[in-house]
Amino acid sequence: MRPRFARPPFSHLGVKLFVIILSVNVAIAGLVFLAVSRSLDRGFLEYLETTQTSRAETLADGLAEEWARRGDWQWLRDSPPAWKRLVHRQLWPGDRPPHGIERRLGDPRDFVLHDAEGLPVIGLPPDDRELAAELEWLPIEHDGQRIGTLGYRPPQQLMARMDRIFLSRQQRNLGIIVGALGLASLLLAGGLAWWLGRRTRSMALATRRLMEGDYSARLPERGRDELSRLARDFNMLAATLEASREARSRWVSDIAHELRTPLAVLRGEIEAMQDGIRPLDEDNLRSLSQEVGQLERLVADLRLLSQSDAGALEVQLAPLDLAASLTSRLEEANGWLADCGMTLSTSIQGPAWMRGDSRRLRQLWTNLLDNSCAYTTSPGQLEVKLVATSSQVRVIWQDSPPGVPETALERLTERLYRVEGSRSRASGGSGLGLSIANALVKSHGGTMQASPSPLGGLCWTIEFPALAADERT
Repeated sequence: MRPRFARPPFSHLGVKLFVIILSVNVAIAGLVFLAVSRSLDRGFLEYLETTQTSRAETLADGLAEEWARRGDWQWLRDSPPAWKRLVHRQLWPGDRPPHGIERRLGDPRDFVLHDAEGLPVIGLPPDDRELAAELEWLPIEHDGQRIGTLGYRPPQQLMARMDRIFLSRQQRNLGIIVGALGLASLLLAGGLAWWLGRRTRSMALATRRLMEGDYSARLPERGRDELSRLARDFNMLAATLEASREARSRWVSDIAHELRTPLAVLRGEIEAMQDGIRPLDEDNLRSLSQEVGQLERLVADLRLLSQSDAGALEVQLAPLDLAASLTSRLEEANGWLADCGMTLSTSIQGPAWMRGDSRRLRQLWTNLLDNSCAYTTSPGQLEVKLVATSSQVRVIWQDSPPGVPETALERLTERLYRVEGSRSRASGGSGLGLSIANALVKSHGGTMQASPSPLGGLCWTIEFPALAADERT
């Protein structure tokens, strides 16, 4: 029964991501607010200071021209409205009406005019020393002679009087923007934390199921990001483990079956001799010896495959001519192949140098010969070709019918696999010969591929890396 795990109410990783992302975004938004607010405050004051100073200088030049034309300041004392007209005419030429902050910066009440003796002409009274101390003073000169002084309010006083209207509005707008950014960060952090936490939680649950032996666990594969690739890798791992467990179970069952058959034969023959049904003579002892030999070969094959799986297969690689090794073994097997009802044709181009173990290669050719003899209908045909290039040595081993279905080609090197599905040992061997052949090819750094044969049977294409000329000695 598949184990069930309680689904946690929330993801700890998701909560951590939410807190981290939200904290970072809030901190950034706060720093941006402070920096922009401070920069805006200072920049606005600098703007006011520059603008007010420029207007005061313009007004001072205009006052000097009026004094030169009239000769004194009495006309301003006699007509206060003339002061407003003069300020407006000097600060806004062309009858351009003031508006917004310009109206504040150009207010005639922000300017004070004193004559050369320091007596007020227009503006603040002379006894208002507190307000006079806050003013900035600019001399008014004509032909090098000082004819008066112009006082104007500094930007700080203007800001105080304006109640910081402009700056407060800008800070309010900036606060709204920062608040919107904070809300967006909250939604972003929450969505990202939920999405990532949900996917990692699914991976954690699936991994736990895998640890408990439930290899059927799979993860949904969505998208093309790193998490999707991780999900695909996890699914491949789970499928591999599941296939390995099934193969291991089938492997144990098949081995038990293969061992049970010769053991049952041995037990039956021994019991028949003990009961006197069969005599204890040379023929019956020879039959027992054959069964024991079959068991020995099966155990030896299993041991070789076990060593191959563990990477401990003993292979002594040395430079050798594969063409000579293959030709020698095929010549020895000519008589045996004739007894099996097969004719042999070869096309071996030598020399074909590679690094190999002559004893293991001989075992490889023997296993392929056993397979061809066991599964080829008599009269049959075996054709062996060898072609050597500068980079590889290729052996093409093909026989006559019966063939192998294409769906079974990839499984031929599986252990104890037979195409006909029968466990009868009469059809040939224990089902380990091709598995051993494939292991021997891999131990030499080669590949072994099955395909349909043009002769109507099975074709094996075996490729080994070739040996360079300077490595042959």
